[in-house]
Amino acid sequence: MTKTLVIYLMAGAATPVLAEAAVGAGADIIEIGFPFSDPLADGPVIRAAGERALAEGMRTVACLEVLAATRARVGDVPLIPMTYASLLEAYGWDRFDADARAAGATGFILADVPAGIRPEFRRIQLVAPTSTDERIALAAADTDGWLYLVTVAGTTGARDSPSPALAGLARRVRSLTSKSLYAGFGISTPDQAAAAASLTDGVVVGSAAVTVAAEGPGALAGLVRSLRTAIDAAG
Repeated sequence: MTKTLVIYLMAGAATPVLAEAAVGAGADIIEIGFPFSDPLADGPVIRAAGERALAEGMRTVACLEVLAATRARVGDVPLIPMTYASLLEAYGWDRFDADARAAGATGFILADVPAGIRPEFRRIQLVAPTSTDERIALAAADTDGWLYLVTVAGTTGARDSPSPALAGLARRVRSLTSKSLYAGFGISTPDQAAAAASLTDGVVVGSAAVTVAAEGPGALAGLVRSLRTAIDAAG
């Protein structure tokens, strides 16, 4: 079974080229962070990247332009904006949905809007080790395509080892839904990605990708190739 590799990048001038490099090296989906001033789910690496993006003028319209430019470079590869509810409240929920999809979005992730809230805004739902079976079932029913398994209770960011909670979470979620499960938060190395992929249908790599992307598209491609090789072996 082929495992899915999702790479997270913060919106910025270099994002289209970086995304193209990541896709060329084996990424299946690109998640694009739309920066927000109070990103509660983000760890220090992504938080700092968001602060840099905001300092460079990455507001919603600029992020949508980045999304469109990325779409032009990556063909039909799924592109998923990830952001927070306050951005949509300011921009307009329906307007954001329409404009983002026109720019090339194929789905959305909202880190601070739980399942059952704004169900008309279709998005990928997140579940965590602390989620009850009832919440998991609701998220699975509402989710757009796949479920994002948050492997740790906390923010994004690299960890020294895979979360011991992932195996139990994956088993529990699989007993409640047939939707695809992708694991994220704290996955930064090929070994961690392989371990997570052995339990799920794919992995999301964020902080490590953002860190390496600062070195340029070649460095990012190298990381993605190593992750691709690892999760393919796990598959």
